Amino acid sequence: MEIRISPLTEEWVDQVCVLEEEAFSMPWHKESFLEMIENPDACYLVALSGEKVLASCGLREIAGEGEITNVVTAKDYRRQGIGRMLLAQILEEGKKRGLSAFTLEVRCSNQAAIDLYKSFGFVEEGVRPGFYEKPREDALIMWKR
Repeated sequence: MEIRISPLTEEWVDQVCVLEEEAFSMPWHKESFLEMIENPDACYLVALSGEKVLASCGLREIAGEGEITNVVTAKDYRRQGIGRMLLAQILEEGKKRGLSAFTLEVRCSNQAAIDLYKSFGFVEEGVRPGFYEKPREDALIMWKR
């Protein structure tokens, strides 16, 4: 299967919304993704096979630092390196924009994601108590500096 990484465009937003709804209890709405596309301080990438979105993730530049958002891979395509490929590309995009520090939040129970982020050099630096809802759970704050 050939996979290509592309900036998110309006034509793929509906597919990204479906991925979000399948993976997250509080998914972003379509308008949020459309705003990311238009925001010059943001970058949102998708991993595609043909015209099918397999994974997506975003990056927002805030005060000279990068916030990684919404890393998600379709259930049938997890554990195949697609999320790793996408995260590597979004970090590279951040570096091209002059960013040297990146942060993200992840559910404390999401060990697979935590392990992925650690493999990229992210370290645990704090906890946001009760950050997530449905179910209520703490968020682990991770940084790559």
